[in-house]
Amino acid sequence: MSQYESSVKNIPYPQERVYAKLEDLSNLEALKEKLPEDKVKDFSCSRDEATVNVPSFGNLTIRVVEREAPKCVKLEAVNSPLPLTLWIQVIPDGEEASKMRVVAKAEINFMLRAMIEKPLKEGLEKIAETLSLVAY
Repeated sequence: MSQYESSVKNIPYPQERVYAKLEDLSNLEALKEKLPEDKVKDFSCSRDEATVNVPSFGNLTIRVVEREAPKCVKLEAVNSPLPLTLWIQVIPDGEEASKMRVVAKAEINFMLRAMIEKPLKEGLEKIAETLSLVAY
């Protein structure tokens, strides 16, 4: 299993507030306008699941499998050809700010790794960047 990490993002909101927004995936609806239309289509979400259509990949659904208030939300890809687990980690940075990073673990066989690794890293960084811009 390979592990990938986004860079650490500074968020000017307290840890509890950031976690409260991230642990409920229906709050991601506000991000719909920020998603690039050429890369992401048909985005929908509920409290525990989010589904998006990625043109070169197909439908991708992620589901919350664990919540560890106020520091981590663990998500897993559902019906994905690539077994994938994501962690959104939030730590305090003083009383009024926090830091966040997104970690992914994926089972990628050696043959696919060369093709998938770069887009996966770029996607992970884009997810972290987008989440850092949310008004919590």
